[in-house]
Amino acid sequence: MNEFFAGVLAALMSMLPGGAAEDAGYAGYLEADYVYAAPISAGRIAGIAVTEGQAIAAGELLFTLESGQQQALLDAAEARVEAARATLQNLESGGRSEEIDVIRANLGKARADLALAQSNLARSEKLLAAGTVASVRVEQDRAALAAAEAQVAQLTAQVNVAELPARDAQQVAAEANLAAAEADAGRVALDLEERHTRAPVGGTVDRLFYAAGEIAMAGAPVVAILPEGALEARFFVPEAERAALAVGQTVSVSCDGCMAMTAVVTRLASEPQTTPPVIYSREERGRLVYLVEAQLDAPGNLRPGQPVTVTP
Repeated sequence: MNEFFAGVLAALMSMLPGGAAEDAGYAGYLEADYVYAAPISAGRIAGIAVTEGQAIAAGELLFTLESGQQQALLDAAEARVEAARATLQNLESGGRSEEIDVIRANLGKARADLALAQSNLARSEKLLAAGTVASVRVEQDRAALAAAEAQVAQLTAQVNVAELPARDAQQVAAEANLAAAEADAGRVALDLEERHTRAPVGGTVDRLFYAAGEIAMAGAPVVAILPEGALEARFFVPEAERAALAVGQTVSVSCDGCMAMTAVVTRLASEPQTTPPVIYSREERGRLVYLVEAQLDAPGNLRPGQPVTVTP
């Protein structure tokens, strides 16, 4: 119910003799503040999970937007997280065990070649002493031994390096990359989740503004929800009787075709609903009416807009 309607009703009440108060009570209507569910970002509606008049609970899915692009971005972000995590684990533990096994196998072969080179040199030195081989053969065996020793030393160093963890600076950089990748994945996951709009409150679906396949703009309401316990009676009290009501007071509410209900006054307007002159005469004060709001205890199946009568 809009302010224009309230103003018209107040004006009508002020035209009645003695204001709005009658033996039957004060005239008014039922009203409620709706909650509107809207998407955070624009997109085509893939599906609407509720219907008008359906009772829903807080957190229940209302509608979804197409999310193929967001899903692809999430898959890519998660892949980057796995790559960053693998890099960090590799730096923390050194080389992979398979790589180290290959280096160790090469080291074993190099040590065998070293042993053979040592044996060949010892034999050629004996033969040289006996005068059965030339000195050039001994020089060749000595060169082969030196090469074998160098190969063993190189592979031993490679094994030692592969088994070492990363240096501090490298590890810090890898940890930062992993944290950044995880943060990016979290942001993309949130974007994907926001394509699924859920009910912020429990209540009844009052109206659907879009249908599946239509494009909803960011912030444009798609579903209107009448929250549980949001129904209230709004009625008008003459100026002379306003002081008799107080916030927290219990009043009786009735309407055509419904059982009597109780409501608790939650608000007394501080300004009248008409525009009187600055100086109020006794006659003018009698024409003033004030808006009062009272929260219904058990509204049942009543809806906003229902005319009601309120009695203190």
